[in-house]
Amino acid sequence: MEDCINFFVEEIAFKLNNEDSICDWILSCITDHGRECGEINFIFCSDEYLIEMNKEHLAHDFYTDILTFPYSEPGKDPIISDIYISVDRVKENADTLAIPFLDELHRVMIHGVLHLLGYDDHAEADILKMRAKENEALLSRTFSSES
Repeated sequence: MEDCINFFVEEIAFKLNNEDSICDWILSCITDHGRECGEINFIFCSDEYLIEMNKEHLAHDFYTDILTFPYSEPGKDPIISDIYISVDRVKENADTLAIPFLDELHRVMIHGVLHLLGYDDHAEADILKMRAKENEALLSRTFSSES
């Protein structure tokens, strides 16, 4: 189970610090929801890379910060997924919100995991619940967001 979370980079220069601590944090969130991690791959990429995926797989022609592709059945263990994150979009969102880049990156990462745990963000009530769960998960981090 310790190798069930992997980090990759596509077409950009990016290095995630504290990989082990981030893995522990994500695994804790998953097990706190009574679920089991099979394999989750986080792929960090550019806006252009992600918009092409958004067009190809979802027929959406707009920028996004994250695309989550679940490969296991909803509600079934183990959780298997690829989560693509645009580092460009996360940086821009962090600047717009005037928050540290890593805080926004961690929020986006756990947002993808929460989707895999069954949370949705289409209706206003679901968006509020998702944001509350993101905040709860961010508060549970035992590592510094500055690292």
